[in-house]
Amino acid sequence: MTSLSEQFGAIDIYWFDQLLRGRINPGMRILDAGCGAGRNLVYLLRKGFEVFGVDADPSAMQAIRQLAASVAPALPAENFRLESIEAMSFPDSFADAVISSAVLHFAHSDDHFRAMLLGSWRVLKPGGLFFCRLASSIGIENQIQPIAGRLCQLPDGSQRYLVDEPLLLKLTAELGGQLLDPLKTTVVQNQRSMTTWVIRPNSDS
Repeated sequence: MTSLSEQFGAIDIYWFDQLLRGRINPGMRILDAGCGAGRNLVYLLRKGFEVFGVDADPSAMQAIRQLAASVAPALPAENFRLESIEAMSFPDSFADAVISSAVLHFAHSDDHFRAMLLGSWRVLKPGGLFFCRLASSIGIENQIQPIAGRLCQLPDGSQRYLVDEPLLLKLTAELGGQLLDPLKTTVVQNQRSMTTWVIRPNSDS
């Protein structure tokens, strides 16, 4: 009997929630923008989804290609590309769902953040699903140390580009999208804060 960890890997629990609610179905094309070693793709690979991934880290790309080769050997290796999110080689409106899990908060400036976000949004089909999980200042506003603009030091010692609720709502409108879920934020023992942002392009956008 296959264990849950073998079926799903170290999946983000909030991405798992999207699967449980039936928003990700067979036949959909899934692109993980900043896929890392593929922690959110194990189940999709096992179930025969058309899966694609991008990451700028050579070691991560080697790991996801090895994972795909072992779990879904029929999947072309070129589905996984060593490139930056802001300059992905996939065409516009390519994917039914785009995953951006713990990626955008590595932006080092407003321009870099916007480039990564727009690069991820560009490849999403009209009516598709954009799943994003990223560091925020929500709930820990008095515990962060500003460095430059939205780049801050968190209580855990890491440096992240931090969003907040007004910015995410503003970006949702600017992208021509709508929230599929309310913004959900988890504060991890006053060390860091992670917000889940799930949106879909408006039908007229």
